[in-house]
Formats: sequence, C-alpha cells, structure tokens
Amino acid sequence: MNELQEMKIRHEKLTIKLENLRTKLASFEAALECPEVIAQGREREAREQYNEQKREFDSLDLEILTLSRKIYRRENLVNQESLMAGYIESMTTWKSDEEELQDKRCRISTRLEQIRQQAHDDMAKARQAETEAATAYAQAVAWGDVDGEKNASSDAEKAAKKLCTATEHNRRQLLIITALEQELIAIDKHIIEAQKEYEAIEKKAAHLAYTVLEEKWNEAEKALLDVGGKLWAAQRLINRGSLALCKLNIPQQGENFWSWTSSELAERSYKHSLQDVLTM
Repeated sequence: MNELQEMKIRHEKLTIKLENLRTKLASFEAALECPEVIAQGREREAREQYNEQKREFDSLDLEILTLSRKIYRRENLVNQESLMAGYIESMTTWKSDEEELQDKRCRISTRLEQIRQQAHDDMAKARQAETEAATAYAQAVAWGDVDGEKNASSDAEKAAKKLCTATEHNRRQLLIITALEQELIAIDKHIIEAQKEYEAIEKKAAHLAYTVLEEKWNEAEKALLDVGGKLWAAQRLINRGSLALCKLNIPQQGENFWSWTSSELAERSYKHSLQDVLTM
C-alpha cells in the first residue's frame, strides 16, 4: 500500500469519525436549549461539554480539509500527464469553437451592414425619384407645358408605385436585419461562453503546472542538498568554513512550509565518508 492509499483510508476513517462527532454535537446543542437542563442548573456543565466537543470537531474538520488537499495534490501529480493532455485538448477545442464563432460573426456583420446600406440606398433612390417627378410636374404647370405636365404626372405615378414597392421591400429587409441582429446576439453569447470555458480550463492547467513545478523544485532541492552535504563534509576535512552555506535558506514548496538551512547540510555531511567525498 502506497502513501496515497494510506491517506485515502485515513481520510475515510476521519470522515466517519467527524460525522459521529457531528451527531454528538447536535445532541449537546439541543441540551443547551433544554428547559430541564436549565432548570437543574446544568447549563454551564452542558456548555463546557459542548465546547469540548466543538473544539474536537473543528480540529478534526481542519485535519480532514488539510488531508483532502494533500490527496488532491498527490492525485494530480500521479495523473499529471493525462490531466494536462485533457486540459490542452479541451483548450484547443474551445479555442477552435471561438474562432469558428468569430468567423460566423464576421460574415453576419458584413452581410448585415450590406443589407442596411442597400435598404437605405433603395429607399433614398425611390424617394428622390418621386421628388424629382413632383418637381418636374410643378415646373410644367408653371410654364403651361401641357405635354410636360402629362409626362411629369405619368412619371410621378410611376415613382409612387416604385416607392410603394421599395417600401414593401424595405419592410422585408428590416425583418432580415432584425433576424441577423438577433443571430449576432446569440453568437456573442456563445463566444463569451467559449472564452469563459477556455479561461477556466486554462486556470486548471496553470494550477496543475504550478503543482508539478513545485514538486520538481523540491526534487531539485534534494539533489542540491545531497551535493551540499558532501561539500560541507569536504569543508570539514580541509578545516574550511563557508559563510554563504551558513546562511543557506531554501524554501520548500507544496505541502510543507519550512526551509532547508545549513543545519540540514551539517547533518547530511556526517553521513558521507571520505570515499563519498572523493567520488564527488
């Protein structure tokens, strides 16, 4: 049985114990509010029992929390390759989805602007034609040009029909514009979703990388300390000291929160024989 399995078994046992304590704690809480306990003057005794159980409960709860974090960290280290591969694959998928959505958004935005501009131009052209026909009619009347008046009237009638046709076409175009705008809103929501998913997985991947690098740091520390122990032993053999080594302070990362100091080098140095030092 490896250390991780032992930690899981201990976590399971502690969790069962915590639940039992939770039940006991609930009974003590009930006792504090019990009229009979209060009437008998045992409220202080009940409070002391409750506080004692609560301290034990809180201590155990903290121990389980710490153990859970260690188990989670160890499992991540054991499964780091498959986890990271999964994260990278998911990040690639979400990034691809976002790029595809951005392409769709670009196409729809371009078409939307084209339709808006075309609808505006068509209506402006139809209105301009009707205005010009009305102006020509007014000028023909002013000059007493009967033929011009008839032609202008005919042109005005045609312009009015074209304006009606353009207005109906513009109504349909506005429906299309509204639909395209709604599609843009939907796509923007999907883009935001894809970005959030990517960022969430990116954060998980970064946390995993941080944990793995912490462990590599600790492994590099151990190798450095092994060399440092031999160096300290060599110093002792030649009666030389090192102020720099005496000031050694290398912080550990991950589960532990202490630092390696010169005392560790000194302790390790006594484990090395002359032959160890000479083999370097």
